Amino acid sequence: MEIINFDATPSLVGVYMSELRDINIQRDPLRFRINLERIGQIMAYEISRRLTYEDIEVATPLGVAPCKTPAEQVVLGTIFRAGIPFHQGFLSYFDRAENAFVSAYRKYKEKENFDVFIEYLASPRLDGKTLILTDPMLATGASMELSYRALLTKGLPSHIHIASVIASQQAIDYIQGAFPQEKTTLWVGAIDPSINEHSYIVPGLGDAGDLAYGIKD
Repeated sequence: MEIINFDATPSLVGVYMSELRDINIQRDPLRFRINLERIGQIMAYEISRRLTYEDIEVATPLGVAPCKTPAEQVVLGTIFRAGIPFHQGFLSYFDRAENAFVSAYRKYKEKENFDVFIEYLASPRLDGKTLILTDPMLATGASMELSYRALLTKGLPSHIHIASVIASQQAIDYIQGAFPQEKTTLWVGAIDPSINEHSYIVPGLGDAGDLAYGIKD
């Protein structure tokens, strides 16, 4: 499995990441959502460079121009709820993509003990398509795997791109064992060293869903 870590090369992703992490700037939920969207746009462009393309001819007012268009059908898959602004960044670039949505949530049995449940799935057929599966925070990798397993009920994609803003090293290790190595590419804005007893990434940025949309009851 190829892992692309944007933090390894300085870019604007690092600037947006610093604002997402900053406890003072986080108080502005609009800016938080916009920064998630911006990182999604940058990742979408980089992923687009990995697709295969076919030649087409386009009529212009003065003649015919040779152009290229993706030869692959892309499906953008997103895990609710923090994934929505991140998804919008991808969708603004892959504007002709099909879309899939999964809700994965923690159900606590005890204070620090929980299971992940899938409650909602809406997806087109995935057979032979390129699946871009996005979730801003990749803490343990369990939600990502369960969402992928749910999506497999809609068919087998030809390639999977997993995109996250921040991943823990534990999640990276987990994903490498849970996804098909030969056809999965992992894109991350940064890799943090650990998770805490509540399975939040450290240093991370906190709860991305709460910061984007408000604290849930």
